[in-house]
Amino acid sequence: MISLKNSRILFLSVSFFQYEKSITQKLIDLGAEVDFYDERPYNSNFSKGIIRFNKKLYQLQIHLYYQRILKEIQHKKYNYFLLIKGEAVPEFFLKKIKEHNPEVQTIYYNFDSLEEYPKLVPLLKYFDKKFTFDRKDAHDYGLHFRPLFYLDEYKNAKTDQDSQNLDICFIGSAHTDRYLIGEKIKKIADESKLRTYFYYYAMGRFVFLLKKIFDKKLKYFNPKKISFKKLSHHQIIDFYKRSKAILDINKPFQNGLTIRTFEALAMGKKLITTNLDVINYPFYTPQNIYAVDRNNIDIELGFFQSEFKELDEKTLYMMSLDSWVECLFIKDQDQYWKK
Repeated sequence: MISLKNSRILFLSVSFFQYEKSITQKLIDLGAEVDFYDERPYNSNFSKGIIRFNKKLYQLQIHLYYQRILKEIQHKKYNYFLLIKGEAVPEFFLKKIKEHNPEVQTIYYNFDSLEEYPKLVPLLKYFDKKFTFDRKDAHDYGLHFRPLFYLDEYKNAKTDQDSQNLDICFIGSAHTDRYLIGEKIKKIADESKLRTYFYYYAMGRFVFLLKKIFDKKLKYFNPKKISFKKLSHHQIIDFYKRSKAILDINKPFQNGLTIRTFEALAMGKKLITTNLDVINYPFYTPQNIYAVDRNNIDIELGFFQSEFKELDEKTLYMMSLDSWVECLFIKDQDQYWKK
C-alpha cells in the first residue's frame, strides 16, 4: 500500500458521477491533506451546458470563482496540484498556482479524448506530469498512458449466481450513437431470447437539447427511453449483480476505455464492448470480453454459455483506484499499460 502521509494536495476536478469524491477520500485514506474544488463555478445542468458549449458566456463568473479560490488558498503550501480534465479552468489560475507554490508538483489527468475537447490542449504545458486514458492521445501528445479504474465497492460486491435474471445490462449517458447501437443489440438479444435492461441517462433536459443541436444522431433517441435521474453506485451495482454481461458503448471517436469496463470486470462480469482497442489491454481474454464492431454488430450466443474467467490479484490491483493514485503520484505505469 502506498502512502501520501504529510502531503498537502490541491485537487480540482470536473464533477463526474461522484468519482471525484471517491478520489478525494482515497487520497485522505492514504494520509494526505486535501483541498478539493469543483472546477466549475456552478453545477446546475444549465451551467454545465453553457460551460461545455461556450464558456465565454460565463467568463466573468469563472474569473471571480477562481479568484476566490486563490484568495482562500493564498497562505497554503502544497506538495501536489492535481487537475482532472479542466474544462472551466482559466490559464491565469494555473500560472498563479505555480507562482505561489514554486515547488509544487503539478499533475494532469484526462478521461476524455482531446479530439473531442481540443481546447484542453493548451493546458498541458502547465503540468509536470500529464496522463490520459486514451492510448492515441498518449502517443500524439507525448502523455503518460493510464486507463481508468474501479472503486472498491465494485470489487467487494458479492454476486449470487442464482439471483441473475439479466443476460445483458447497459447503464450509461445518452450521447452519440449509443441509442442506435443499443437498440440493434437489444433487437438481437430479443430474437435470441436474452434478457436485457437498458438505462440511458441525460444530465438534464436543457443540456440534452443543446447536445441534440450539435449531435444529429441524438434525434433518433426515443424520449420515453431517456431518464434524467442519475443512478447511484449502489443502484448500478445492484443491476450489475443481476446481470451475466455488461454492455459498454464507447463514443465512436474515443479510444480510451470507459470506467464501466473496469467496474464490470472487477465484479466478475462479462463485458460486451464496442471499443475494439480492448484487445490490446493486459487483462483481455475472449472468454470475458466480447468486442463488437459498431459498424457490423453481431453477438455470438456461445459467449453467454461459458463462465467468467477470474482475474489474478495483480491484474485486479493494476485496474484499481489505489493503482491509479500510485501511478499519478508515485511512478508511471507506461511499461505495464503500453506493452
